[in-house]
Amino acid sequence: MSGYGAGMGSRRFDVPAPVRDAVIAVGVAGAQVAAGLSGDHPAGGRGVLGLALLAAGGLALGAARRAPVLVLAVTGLCAVGSQVAGFDVPAVAFLVAVYAAMRAGRRAATLIASVAVLVVLPAVALLSGQDAGAAFEQARDVLELAWLVAAAAAGEALRQAERRADEAERTREEVARRRADEERLHIARELHDSLTHQIAVIKVQSEVAVHVTRRRGEPVPAALLAIQAAGREATRELRATLTALREDGTTQPRGLDDVHELVQGARTIGLHATLTMAGERPDVPAAVSRTVYRIVQEALTNVARHADASTASVTIDCRRDVLTVQIDDDGRAAPGSVPVLGVGLLGMQERVAALGGLLRARPRDEGGFSVRAELPVSSAS
Repeated sequence: MSGYGAGMGSRRFDVPAPVRDAVIAVGVAGAQVAAGLSGDHPAGGRGVLGLALLAAGGLALGAARRAPVLVLAVTGLCAVGSQVAGFDVPAVAFLVAVYAAMRAGRRAATLIASVAVLVVLPAVALLSGQDAGAAFEQARDVLELAWLVAAAAAGEALRQAERRADEAERTREEVARRRADEERLHIARELHDSLTHQIAVIKVQSEVAVHVTRRRGEPVPAALLAIQAAGREATRELRATLTALREDGTTQPRGLDDVHELVQGARTIGLHATLTMAGERPDVPAAVSRTVYRIVQEALTNVARHADASTASVTIDCRRDVLTVQIDDDGRAAPGSVPVLGVGLLGMQERVAALGGLLRARPRDEGGFSVRAELPVSSAS
């Protein structure tokens, strides 16, 4: 529910709503008590009761944000009670309560309370022995109809303005979301048109080649098996990517639980690959899980293509605050040589940096190459 005092510079000064409410309540209470003391007022217990009702009506406004209807009733009763006690003080607290209730959308309750107060005030004056003219004059002094209408109109106008602002914001979000959906579908179509056919051709031709070779009774070259496995993996990855783009990310992406498939795939091409999972397994954020999968995927791909290695080890250490993934091979990288930052390593660096992690890729002292990434777990999203 919108606060009734939010229009008084709250956005400019960023004053907390409870503070604004308290200031308004104390201010109105003080103004009503001061007005009561400045005019003719009864003495003794009756005067004390009237002043207490004037103060209570103002202080009740502190709860107008949470309970506008209740505050409307309390301020109305206090206005009538103070008049009965002999104080002809304008019902400022009731007017503010009318504004707050209208801004909160409590139209029916506001109308009923306003009519009731407008009827009760002159009735109380008549019962006190005044003639009709004086009674209505006194009631008008306490609650002027024009001010009552103005308070209700101001509350309703601000409520409508806030509603239109909310609708405009919602419309902007819907437009932005629709444009993002359209762009995502456009990317999916482009990927489908540009890559699906070529990958399908590679996959079919490699599988035909493997089948023909086996039919002849000849050994299937490891390179051909690697092409076959890569074609299948590329097809699956592309299908998953296109599905994710079309379904607004509802498809579960590949992650930490799928790393063993990458290691198994590396074994099918003759690489002696191992996977070691160390440490506890906390709830790893999805972004970290996806990054681990991509790092292992890229590293093993580089080993198969460029390293001329026979073994590769993947070690994943899950700790409470950081997840470490390391891929070592026994390839031809010489100790002390400077690694060439190709597209794969640059892609790893970008993924790790986006999560605030650290990536090291360099030749090993005992020969071969090592890729190590440290990814923060607690701060990742």
